[in-house]
Amino acid sequence: MTYMSIGDLAASLQMRMQNASLQRQVQALAREMSTGQRSDLASAVGRDFSALASIDRNLAALGSFGTATAEAELFTGSLQAALGQVSDVTDTLAPQLMSASGASSDGEVTALARNARSALASVVASLNVNVAGRYVMAGTATDTRPVAGEGAILAALRAATAGIPTASGVAQAVSDWFDGSPGGGGYLDLAYQGSATPPGPFAVGEGELVSVGVTAASPEIRNLLKGLATAALVADGALSGDRPGRATLLRHAGTALASAGGGLVTLRADLGNSEARIAAVAARNAAESSTLGIARSGIVAADPYETATRLQEVQTQLETLYTLTARMSRLSLAEVLR
Repeated sequence: MTYMSIGDLAASLQMRMQNASLQRQVQALAREMSTGQRSDLASAVGRDFSALASIDRNLAALGSFGTATAEAELFTGSLQAALGQVSDVTDTLAPQLMSASGASSDGEVTALARNARSALASVVASLNVNVAGRYVMAGTATDTRPVAGEGAILAALRAATAGIPTASGVAQAVSDWFDGSPGGGGYLDLAYQGSATPPGPFAVGEGELVSVGVTAASPEIRNLLKGLATAALVADGALSGDRPGRATLLRHAGTALASAGGGLVTLRADLGNSEARIAAVAARNAAESSTLGIARSGIVAADPYETATRLQEVQTQLETLYTLTARMSRLSLAEVLR
């Protein structure tokens, strides 16, 4: 039979408690080694978490701004690319249309008109650009294709110009159709399918809102479509049999297209300013985020050398305790008296 005194029980309990404490320290230090962060943050911040909480709040806000900035960059970049494609088409076509004259043959007039119809289809496709499931030129109606196909536009214009015998009359009717207010049965009613409300501003930084008001209903876009559609009507049968009148209508279209080009340049310049502002705010946010990240790391990061040294010390203490426990468990009266 083995007898154990009260003193032996107390010593055994104390050793068990010390063993549990050392094991907890080993686990905590091992966790610090693997994560690189202090296991006892309360001690690291002197039990005052206000500074760390403030840093975390600011980092979360900057993360949200980063998401908004990325979205704004994608939106404005896609819009700029679409307008660039439109500009390339119209810059090439405008001088060709203005070269039409009364001396142009039927074949030449028809070829120019067909080029204009192809250009109209290309421009409409660019205006209907969809990025990440959003139509960027539809205002707030980003789930709706903003512009009807060129066929629908020309069908409406055929009805609006039916029976008009002169090039100037046709050109004026086309202009009125594109410039008409909502409810007048023109472009804004029959061709533009987006929202009259521009998309909301992007919150890209603290107190930094960037608005992009370009839609396919913008006057600059309508003026450009006006020139293209006027020329495309010639390919659609406008003033049929009147070769000089058809050539004159093409010149009208070329002049309108060239004039609209200036408005398009202004539109792209304004958009470029917005892009530059977004990029500047993004750079500032990134720098602030980096600074806060460094500050946070200084609070929560564990020194790997210090942690490794402490871990080695605690492991040594634990091994020593195991050795003492084993020796005590083998003690006998003979060994004590020896």
